Amino acid sequence: MTKHRHAGGDRIVVVGAGYSGLAAAKLAAKWTDARVTLVNARDGFVERVRLHQLAAGQTLPDRPLADLLRGTGVELVVDRVTAIDPETRKIELTAGALAYDRLIYALGSHADLDSTPGVRDHAHSVATREDAERLRDALAHARTVAVVGGGLTGIEAAAELAESHPRLTVVLVTGGVLGAALSAKARRYLRTTFARLGVAIREDAHVTSVDATGVRLADGSRVDADTVVWTAGFRVPDLAREAGFAVDGNGRVVVDQTLASVSHPDVLAVGDAAAIRRPDGLELRMACATGTPTAQRAVRALADRMRGLEPKPFRFSYINQCISLGRRHGLIQFVRGDDSPRDAVLTGRLAARYKEAVVRSTILFERHPRLPAG
Repeated sequence: MTKHRHAGGDRIVVVGAGYSGLAAAKLAAKWTDARVTLVNARDGFVERVRLHQLAAGQTLPDRPLADLLRGTGVELVVDRVTAIDPETRKIELTAGALAYDRLIYALGSHADLDSTPGVRDHAHSVATREDAERLRDALAHARTVAVVGGGLTGIEAAAELAESHPRLTVVLVTGGVLGAALSAKARRYLRTTFARLGVAIREDAHVTSVDATGVRLADGSRVDADTVVWTAGFRVPDLAREAGFAVDGNGRVVVDQTLASVSHPDVLAVGDAAAIRRPDGLELRMACATGTPTAQRAVRALADRMRGLEPKPFRFSYINQCISLGRRHGLIQFVRGDDSPRDAVLTGRLAARYKEAVVRSTILFERHPRLPAG
């Protein structure tokens, strides 16, 4: 795609400055001549894939959005979006309103704290920086930690807490088999690593409630813990549903193969808040690895449309799943394009360095985002 500035006075507003939104705003400013405004509830970029490290007591660098946006021409508005009116093309904020010609919806996801009784009142999460900081403070007085959820977030959190705080008793509670989406070789390594770290595993354990002393399971038994970390599921904001956008059963914006809303073509949705399917029907999972490519494709499609060209459909293939198991060990599960596991895995210190390189590369991308060729 040849760099081109569209002649016109469009205003593009991007809501949400996570991995997808920040990249989308910077790319839109570079590849169109529209006035681009980025709206975010806080003034800093959060490395969400590192929040389990923050919870474990490690220090994460501050990344002010103003620094990341310097020289890009993107206007930053630090405020919370309270409503979107697609009829008037206005975004309501706590301190005013913004008009848009085109909207990029990138509000991401947050921990689902309401699907199980007691979670909101008694459990911690690692979904936001504030959540991770509260968990970090709580761990100073903790003895036993129950991490609920056997997905990648739960696995990484359990390993990080156990490695950083060997005095803690850490239990991972999962409703299925630990590492069910991984290959047999990867599952064996995961169990070996958890055994070395002292992480206990409760499988096929369905949590029905959380209280101040732990979690109750569907079979009537309990896992006692003075600190519960909830990683079992994420939700998206209700703003898209309330605005009248077409959404799926989880409230994610339904988009076409160019990432445009199927009900409101002037709205593009990227990252966790979008229900994105490949041409073969496979829905992309919520992940940084899927979020940034959707931002690239959305802006490319937008720039093409503003030039009067027909955008190409979105294409995406998975490559791997990168799992940190503390700072010294990791697990890289290589996968097929549809995210199913291959037999090939990378483990140990080399895998930890691989994962760290991937995480650092995301920051490099956010500083200097680019559109893929073709």
